[in-house]
Amino acid sequence: MSLASAIEPLRCLNRLMQRPAFLWRFASPTGADIEASVGIPLPTLEYQAALHGADYLFVCGGLHTEFNDERHYLKILREAGRRRLTIGSLSTGSRLLARAGLLSKYRCTIHWESRSAFQEEFPDLNCTNRLYEIDRDRLTCSGGTAAMDMMLHLISLQFGRDHARSVANQFHHKHIRNENEDQFGGRLDHLAHLPEKVRCAIDLMQHHVEEPIPVPHIALRAGLSVRQLERRFKMHAGLTPQRYYMQLRIERGRELLIYSSLSVINVALSCGFASASHFSIWYKRIFGKSPSESRKQDRTPLVHSPFENNDASRISRKPSNL
Repeated sequence: MSLASAIEPLRCLNRLMQRPAFLWRFASPTGADIEASVGIPLPTLEYQAALHGADYLFVCGGLHTEFNDERHYLKILREAGRRRLTIGSLSTGSRLLARAGLLSKYRCTIHWESRSAFQEEFPDLNCTNRLYEIDRDRLTCSGGTAAMDMMLHLISLQFGRDHARSVANQFHHKHIRNENEDQFGGRLDHLAHLPEKVRCAIDLMQHHVEEPIPVPHIALRAGLSVRQLERRFKMHAGLTPQRYYMQLRIERGRELLIYSSLSVINVALSCGFASASHFSIWYKRIFGKSPSESRKQDRTPLVHSPFENNDASRISRKPSNL
């Protein structure tokens, strides 16, 4: 979805303008075919051939970005940086850019499910919860349909809002989301509909996962009594504040188990538990399996590519007078 959402707006623009406003090629280290997560094979060019004359290099990441030949990929990305290409990422591709040192002093974003692990690995980077971030010559995107919004934004900058709107209409995409809009995912998808004081309490919980704060303190900060807070949580979330807070911490733990290489004890500590056993008890109570079972089952093994979706995809723009 991330890859298609990035390329299809460019193809559509070319059709509407009746000229090749954009060209793109798929790249890999060796030029071998790669396979998307749905099983569709994609032919690629060897990266040196693909980078020749490029304006942009986008890395499209899937479920995992842990692989044996990481240094080869980092070398390619750093070479692209030395060539002063505009470098971007789709979904979890931001992690590889960060490991290559290409996001230092830049705003960036990543898919919400990977954000906790990303911040744990790169605490000094400014990783936002935005749908996409465009900061000078770095373009990062949270993936999925957000890639379409980012490309529509690029089309608008280079060819005007009318062209971007025409492309969006072709895909029944009635609202082009801007770079200031946040992602929604996990528990975030219903926060906008909650009362302000409940949102305030949840925000406090989200910002105090590693060092949990007492519910009475949360109630005080939200301007409620403990009893009022409990009534509102049961009404709007169907849970007590204590249980909601615990599930939030355990869900954060699941993200770290899947998207980071932290040990179970370090995951537990990052979620505010004093021991791995206490974390494991609550994890199994909520997810029905142990943390180690979850890490094994929820991680899909890699087959053809270090990314589940595909390798690096390169998008090149021809001069606008073509």
